[in-house]
Amino acid sequence: MALADAPPLSEDQRRGPLGQRVPRRWLVPVLIIAVLVLAPVGGLLYFAARGSGDLWPHLLENVLPRSVRTTAILLLGVGLVVTAIGVGTAWLVAMYRFPGRRILEWALLLPLAVPTYIVAYAYLDVMHPIGPVQTLLRDLLGITRVRDLWFPEIRSMGGCIILLGLVLYPYVYLPVRALFAMQSSSYLEAGRTLGHGPRAVFFRIAIPLARPAIVIGVTLALLETMNDIGASEFLGVRTMTVSIYTTWTTLGSIGGAAQIALLMLALILCLLFVERWARRRQRYVGGGQKTLPAAPIRLRGWRAGLAMTACGAPVLFGFAVPAAYLVYAAWTRLAEFGWPPDLLLWVWNTVKLAAIATVIVTALGLFLGYAARVLRRRAGTITLRLATIGYALPGTVLAVGLLVPIASLDNQIARAMQSLFGVSVGLVLLGSGAALVFAYVLRFLPIAAGNAEAGLAKVSPSLDMAARSLGAGPAETARRIHMPILRPALAAGALIVFVDCMKELPATLLLRPFNFETLSTQLYGEAVRGTYEVAAVSALAIVLVGLVPVILLARTLERRR
Repeated sequence: MALADAPPLSEDQRRGPLGQRVPRRWLVPVLIIAVLVLAPVGGLLYFAARGSGDLWPHLLENVLPRSVRTTAILLLGVGLVVTAIGVGTAWLVAMYRFPGRRILEWALLLPLAVPTYIVAYAYLDVMHPIGPVQTLLRDLLGITRVRDLWFPEIRSMGGCIILLGLVLYPYVYLPVRALFAMQSSSYLEAGRTLGHGPRAVFFRIAIPLARPAIVIGVTLALLETMNDIGASEFLGVRTMTVSIYTTWTTLGSIGGAAQIALLMLALILCLLFVERWARRRQRYVGGGQKTLPAAPIRLRGWRAGLAMTACGAPVLFGFAVPAAYLVYAAWTRLAEFGWPPDLLLWVWNTVKLAAIATVIVTALGLFLGYAARVLRRRAGTITLRLATIGYALPGTVLAVGLLVPIASLDNQIARAMQSLFGVSVGLVLLGSGAALVFAYVLRFLPIAAGNAEAGLAKVSPSLDMAARSLGAGPAETARRIHMPILRPALAAGALIVFVDCMKELPATLLLRPFNFETLSTQLYGEAVRGTYEVAAVSALAIVLVGLVPVILLARTLERRR
C-alpha cells in the first residue's frame, strides 16, 4: 500500500524505526531537497514571464502544433512497442524453458547500455542507401542503381518509434519479469483448472496481475522518450525536446524555450496523473504464507525456436547490430587515423561526472528512504513526493530552469569573492561542472530513493526494536542490520544512476562548461557535422563503459532473485 493511502497512525506508530519519538527536524532536510528539486520550475516561470518578444506568435503558429502532435504520436508508438516487447519477453523467460533462456534472461538488459542517440546514429549508417544493408540487397537482386531499390526510410516517425522501442523496452522488462517470477503458481493453476489455455491465462490472469509493473515501466520509458534529443533530431522527428533546444541555441530565445518547456512539463504531469489514476484501485496483496512460484514449462520443437527468436530479436537489433557496427567503424577509423588524442580526456570527464553524481544521489536516496520510513504523516509524505519528482523533468527542462538560480548564485559568489578578497573567480558553478552534477542529481535522485525505500520496506520494525533492546544505537543498527539488507538495492540503484548519468545528453549539452567535452557531447557534435567515422570511437567507448554496470546490474538482480 502506498504511504499516501495508509490509514491514520496511532501515537506508537508515529515513532521512528528505533522506537524514539520522530523528531520534526527530519522534515527540514526533506523540505530543502524538495525546494531544490522545484527550483528549475521557478526558473522556467521566470523566463516564461519575461516573454519571447515577437517570436511567440511564430512558435504558437508554426512550432508548437507540430511538435505537440509529433510528440504525442511518438509517445503512443513507443508505448505500444515497449509494452509488446517488454511484457512478451518477460513472460517467456519467466514461465518457459527453452534453449538459450539463461543467456537471454540477462542479455535482454543489454540495450540499457546503448543510448538512444547511439542506436539512431548507428542505424543511420547501416541503413543508408550506400550502407551495408542496401548494398547487399542490390547485389543479391542484381540492381545497379541506388534509386532503383525501394527501402523503408529510417529517418521517419516509424523508424524513430521502432529504434526507441528497441532501446527502452528493458524499463518494462525488468519490473514485469520480477513480478512474473514472484507470482504464485496457485493463480495460474486455478486458471488452467477452469479450462483456460496458455493464451487465456496470459491475457486474463497474468496481465491484470502485472498491470502495476507494466504501467510503471511504460511510464519510465515514455519519460525517457520525452527526454530524448539526439535520436529524434538524427531521425528528423521534431519533438518538443528538439524544439526547446533549437529555440534556445539556434533562435537565441531562452524565453521561448522556457515557454515550450512549461507546456512540455504540463504534458508530463498529465502523463504522471494518468499513471497514478490508472493504478488508483489496484491493490494486490498476498497471504501471510509463503507462495510457491510457478514451475517453468519446457518448450520443444518449433515452439522453442519461436521463443528463442522472440527473445533474441530485441537483443540482436537493440544491441548486437549497433554494437557490431560501432566495433567495425571504430576499428576502421583507428586503423586509418589512430586514437583520437583527447579520447582519454573525454572518458575521464564522462566517468568523473557520472561517479560524483552517483555518490551524491545514492547518499541522498538513502536519506530519503529513511525519511519515508520515519515521516509517515501527510505533510511528510507530500514533501517526499515533491523531493522525488526530478525524473519527470527532462534534461532540457532542467537545463533551462536551472540557468536562473545557478547563474544568480554564481553572481553572488563572484561579488562576494571580489569584495572580500579582491579576486575575480568568474562562473564557479557553471564553469566547473557543478551545475551539471546538480542537474544529474535532481534528475536521477528518484531512482536511488525508490530503491532505498523498497529495500527498507523489507526490514521489519521488530528487528530495530530487538537491536535497541540489546543496547545498539541508531548508527550501529543501521550499520549491522539495515546496510547488509539494503546493499543489493543500493547497488542496483547506483548502477542504474551511473549508466543514466553517463548517457544523459540534453542537460550535458546545455550546462557543460565552455570547451568541456564528454563522450556523449563529442559524439553528438561529430554526428551533427556528418563525420560518422570519427564519432564511432566515442560511441563505442560509451557502450563499453556502460556495458560493465549493466552486466553487474544483471548479476545483482539475479542474486536478489
